[in-house]
Amino acid sequence: MTASQPGPLANNVSGTEVSDNAAKSVRSVTGITVRLAGDSGDGMQLLGTQLTNTSALAGNDVATFPDFPAEIRAPRGTRAGVSGFQLQFASEEIFTPGDTLDALVVMNPAALVTNLGDLRKGGILIANEDGFNDKEFKLAKVESDPLESDIINQSYRLVKVPMTKLTRAAVEEHGLSAKNADRCKNFFAMGLVYWLFGRSLEPTLRFIQEKFYKKPDVVAANEAALRAGWAYGETTEAFGESYAVEAAELQPGTYRNIMGNQALAWGLIAASKISGKDLFYGTYPITPASDILHELTKHKNFGVRTFQAEDEIAAICATIGAAFGGEMAVTASSGPGIALKGEAMGLGVMMEMPMIVINVQRGGPSTGLPTKTEQSDLLQAMFGRNGEAPMPVLAPRSPADCFDMAIEAWRIAAETMTPVMLLSDGYIANGSEPWKIPEMDSLPKITIQHPPATSGEEPFLPYERNENLSRPWAVPGTDGLMHRIGGLEKEDRTGNVSYDPDNHQHMVQTRAEKVARIADRIPEQDVLGETSGDVLVVSWGGTYGACHTAVSRARMDGHDVSHAHLRYLNPMPRNIGTLLKSFRKVIVPELNAGQLRMLLRSEFLVDCIGINKIKGKPFTVGELDDAIRSHAAPARKSKAG
Repeated sequence: MTASQPGPLANNVSGTEVSDNAAKSVRSVTGITVRLAGDSGDGMQLLGTQLTNTSALAGNDVATFPDFPAEIRAPRGTRAGVSGFQLQFASEEIFTPGDTLDALVVMNPAALVTNLGDLRKGGILIANEDGFNDKEFKLAKVESDPLESDIINQSYRLVKVPMTKLTRAAVEEHGLSAKNADRCKNFFAMGLVYWLFGRSLEPTLRFIQEKFYKKPDVVAANEAALRAGWAYGETTEAFGESYAVEAAELQPGTYRNIMGNQALAWGLIAASKISGKDLFYGTYPITPASDILHELTKHKNFGVRTFQAEDEIAAICATIGAAFGGEMAVTASSGPGIALKGEAMGLGVMMEMPMIVINVQRGGPSTGLPTKTEQSDLLQAMFGRNGEAPMPVLAPRSPADCFDMAIEAWRIAAETMTPVMLLSDGYIANGSEPWKIPEMDSLPKITIQHPPATSGEEPFLPYERNENLSRPWAVPGTDGLMHRIGGLEKEDRTGNVSYDPDNHQHMVQTRAEKVARIADRIPEQDVLGETSGDVLVVSWGGTYGACHTAVSRARMDGHDVSHAHLRYLNPMPRNIGTLLKSFRKVIVPELNAGQLRMLLRSEFLVDCIGINKIKGKPFTVGELDDAIRSHAAPARKSKAG
């Protein structure tokens, strides 16, 4: 839903009106984009997560975008402390959490002024009027009550709700203190939103029972607040109608809602089981990668060993040790931590040990924007090590795709005997979407064979290579397989320390060729649209959804535009050079200053056009739609998406 295409609640867009037993009507719409915003202590993330899960259980396609304050304890009521959660749920396939909002729920003035610009004209604005007072105005740096503004009242469908007062009344009989009673107001807001958009209360009622089962008074209070919010929506005259979104037509199968970091953790576990290896995860906590550790710690029953090190260097060195010991070794961080891991990654390259290094990118440089998304670590992944130290680089395109790419990263690492970089980002890591649960038999096969024990009569050659140029993965303690290891250059085949110039050049070129040959074992690049023509949009990482949607719209309007999304960044698919040279223009949207564009220009000598954004926010479909059409030739006849 972009500015050029109003959402389903716009006054000039009619839905299917269905009467219910009450005086109000229910309007059937194809999709809703809603954002929930308040102070970081107002429970907006919980509200958003429950709305997402409920919508997924209702059979809708969903896409989410949580937005957290950068500070751990930002001052209450300030603009810096606003926490938001955006969700689009629809009866058709969607790829983004939406552009302009159909509805915005705000708990205080700071949430209003920082989010109002994304609410479309005529959209629903629900405000907790109890949170709009002189103290809150001062904290949010507004001079007067913005809810009294003529602009707001004329541009939006404002519904002021005394949520704090109504919540206190609803939970009064349960004996909570005023402070604890106020904590229930997010459940009141949840009940109101559930009524407005036809969501069932049952999943959240079950959640409350499971979450707070040790505190019966809290269970009762939260349930009362949830039901009170629903009842308020049903009885107030402020809305006039509610909205219904039918179930989406998804491929047959069993689905669940999944977040990107969660999918990465599950993919790593699946890869360990497929390959018959226990999983070792060495890490140091850092936003936004920490949730991978949190998820993996829940699954020790699958042979998962997690190690929270004292720093980033210790984490990756322990991971290298686990790889040397013959297990599936993984470490993860964000940009600052990846910088600290740089020397040890070079050690992994020199030792030629299979391991995965996950980088969940965030805004930089240095500490930068810890809770905001960015794609600015691509060149770091490609070149951020001393010497010639090439590593394969992969990037998932969506939260659900993280599961598949985690498995693929381990397949490549194990087959090639090299560290592999897996580039996620904050948008993917914290976002969610429906995920079709696969059968284990359908997952790729990863067969790992260690060299057997020998008598030692013949010398073991630890750097003798197979058809993939991969050396044998010798497990310590195996009879006859003793060999030198470390960061000094190795002699070809024997692995002895060597300072010979010709050997060094040979080994550097061999390690590079080993990575380059991976291109023969990955799929060719697929394309939405034709493989030659006017404009090709090339994207990577979390920009997939916005690019895919924008290109699909341009094609439906008759523009000759195609889309190639790269999941393999080093090496790139073997047909990408031909594709790039088959179009009049190549456009590369990135949440950085043009890093992939620079790589494509240098490698394939194609003068790419960059669309670049470095604001800590993802692209909107509208932004890309306008930019793509400005470079495309005039539309001809309409095309299928």
